[in-house]
Amino acid sequence: MSDFSGKAVIVTGAGLGIGFALCKAFAQAGAWVALNDAQAELAQTAADQLNTGIGTARVSPYGCDVSDTAAVRAMIEDFAARRGRLDVVIANAGITNYGAFLDYTPEAFDRLLAVNLRGSYFTAQAGAKMMIAGGVAGRILLTSSVTGIAAYQHLSAYGITKAAIQHMARTLAVELGAYGITVNAISPGATITERTLLDDPNYEANWQAVTPTRRAGTVEDIAAAALFLASPEARQITGQNLTVDGGWTLTSPIPEDTPDLPEFSGKLR
Repeated sequence: MSDFSGKAVIVTGAGLGIGFALCKAFAQAGAWVALNDAQAELAQTAADQLNTGIGTARVSPYGCDVSDTAAVRAMIEDFAARRGRLDVVIANAGITNYGAFLDYTPEAFDRLLAVNLRGSYFTAQAGAKMMIAGGVAGRILLTSSVTGIAAYQHLSAYGITKAAIQHMARTLAVELGAYGITVNAISPGATITERTLLDDPNYEANWQAVTPTRRAGTVEDIAAAALFLASPEARQITGQNLTVDGGWTLTSPIPEDTPDLPEFSGKLR
């Protein structure tokens, strides 16, 4: 594991799941971490839990919805001022919303774009500006998904946003390379989280049956990929999409027992 001692890292959408694991991994590696979540209370609870586990106050909570660009800029400015630098920005915040294409609403579509695309784009922009101002050859990571690679039933809008995030990494990498800033995307496959277990209590068994490695992914798998891409060893890797799916996208089979329209993720939040 790389040593991130003294580095300043921001992770959005980190109250639970993959984002929480990212904050934990970077804090354990010595970084100062800004933990963002749209729910301020959840951000505080998550930060307290991590600080208690680590034994020192390395994680700071920030409650704001990433679709609010002004709030995102204020968060990044505040955290960078407190730490005196900004090294890594992980635009992880995103919402999953199932819906049949013929029934999908403009309201749901606009909400997905506001969080998944506008949130990622302007989080990256604000982070890049801070890195450039501080003369830091930083790292920007964007969370995509295998649904941006392989079509998935009832996730058309979500998959479109995740495919766009992969191209976002490519285009931002071209513009930011001259500043020493790398930009990459990570595409998790089936990953065991609080949300996926709410959608399907049999999630782990269902997905390990159709994954070449015969295991469903864990949040630690994604954190390990992020630690590498944010490390000095990955300085020549930019504009790429790292798929962490146990080989699922090689054939992309769907488990027979997986729900088509899971109730939890079918709700617009």
